[in-house]
Amino acid sequence: MTPDQARPAAPLLFVIGATGGGHRSAALAVSEALDRAYPGQFASVIHDALAGRGTPLRLRFVVSLYAPSIRLAPWLWGVSWRFSDRRWGLALVRRTAFGAVRGRVADAVSAHRPAAVVAFHGMVTWPAVLARQHARPGAPVITVVTDLVTTHRSWREPAVDRIVVPSSAVGRSCQADGMAPGQWTEIGLPVAADFAAGPLPERERRTLRRALGLSEDRFVVVVTGGAEGAGRIFRKATAIARRLDDISLVAICGHNELLRRRLTRTAPRYGGRLTVLGFVGNMADWMRCADVVVTKAGPGTIAEAACCGAALVLTSRVPGQEEGNAEFVVAAGAGRWAPRLPDLLTAVNELRRDPVILARMRAASARLARPDAAAAIARVVASMVNPELASADLASADLASADLASADLASADPGSAEPGSAEPGSAEPGRRERAGVGDRSEHARAGI
Repeated sequence: MTPDQARPAAPLLFVIGATGGGHRSAALAVSEALDRAYPGQFASVIHDALAGRGTPLRLRFVVSLYAPSIRLAPWLWGVSWRFSDRRWGLALVRRTAFGAVRGRVADAVSAHRPAAVVAFHGMVTWPAVLARQHARPGAPVITVVTDLVTTHRSWREPAVDRIVVPSSAVGRSCQADGMAPGQWTEIGLPVAADFAAGPLPERERRTLRRALGLSEDRFVVVVTGGAEGAGRIFRKATAIARRLDDISLVAICGHNELLRRRLTRTAPRYGGRLTVLGFVGNMADWMRCADVVVTKAGPGTIAEAACCGAALVLTSRVPGQEEGNAEFVVAAGAGRWAPRLPDLLTAVNELRRDPVILARMRAASARLARPDAAAAIARVVASMVNPELASADLASADLASADLASADLASADPGSAEPGSAEPGSAEPGRRERAGVGDRSEHARAGI
């Protein structure tokens, strides 16, 4: 038995909030990445401090308003978001509507005695700092930001030990707050391993479509509104199905059961071209087989679609935290912004009829992807808990670099092949491979 196997797993507390599905998805992705990279060394506990078991009724009621407000009255959510984004507004909200969060996080820290606390929701960052000070002095507190471009002030809590940001825009916000450059790290949004596998070749996409019950040859549009099924999906899905009669349309409703039932009742009108689903566990499959994903500008959905190489048509955004996301995607060439129904129908129709533009958009979407973000965040967490792991990771990286260099030298050895035996375009394979790695890093730095 090795010393690592003999040592008990270090407990980690991942604190989330049930406002949308992105916070839990990010926490699960990092937890799974830790298990893959450091088997048996960490034991992650995911704790919902806003709506989990034992939450006071007042706090549970406040949190329950999130889903209906972003679906039915997004302007009202925007007002509350901007109010609490002010320094005094945030202090007031923390003491009143979210006052119970402090006790919820403190109880979890006392119960689990974690080696580190990782916050996946802005409203738990300050409570995590306070709980650490009282119950686990010395344990690092790490924030993993799950908003893409525009972040609420609560995310940028300066008292945490490290903030993992998804984009340079969020990094600039940290800098504007006066944080030292080493206090935040730009890595990307963590996605589950299912998405990290990347886009499929066309032949495999056709096979997957057949397995999912879709036509292999039809243009496939997936319409989704995140875990809450937000973004007026019914109106958009039925309009696409009615106006574009030679496509396959998949409407994924998340936890919005009312929406799923309404669409299910109307689906027979479209001759089997409309597939209606609720919350699904194989979202990566649906995105990989899609030509276009129509969705609101949610950060998690954008990151997942990019990893699957799907073109995006963004139709709405939640005021506050989703502002700037559509501009980010459009500027990268990975999608279109279509806030009105005629814009949506035009965008989907153009992409359906122009495979060249569609291919370019799908390639741009794939370039935005950061499929290794969860693994990189796992390394940050592990190294802050046990610095020896950081040294081991660095040694492994150095060994991998040395192996690559050896392979390059072997491929460059004049005696390893007959003169002129290389095919055109195949010279210097080692150098071309290094360039490819460099290119991918550039894409990652500009991605999500």
